[in-house]
Amino acid sequence: MKNKIKVFRAMHDLTQEDLARDVGVTRQTILAIEKGKYDPSLELAFKMARRFHVTIEEIFVFEDSSL
Repeated sequence: MKNKIKVFRAMHDLTQEDLARDVGVTRQTILAIEKGKYDPSLELAFKMARRFHVTIEEIFVFEDSSL
């Protein structure tokens, strides 16, 4: 799954540490999600979307590899 977390962090002048603290995870988790090495839980995706005042779809793009 692709994401725009880094873009939204830059728009809101947030570090990975800031975002991690705001949504209740570690900086390493944010880093892994940004690099596409880890897909967040639905709960975490909602927390991130709420933090940036956007929908989940604006941050995360699902890519169906079976097509």
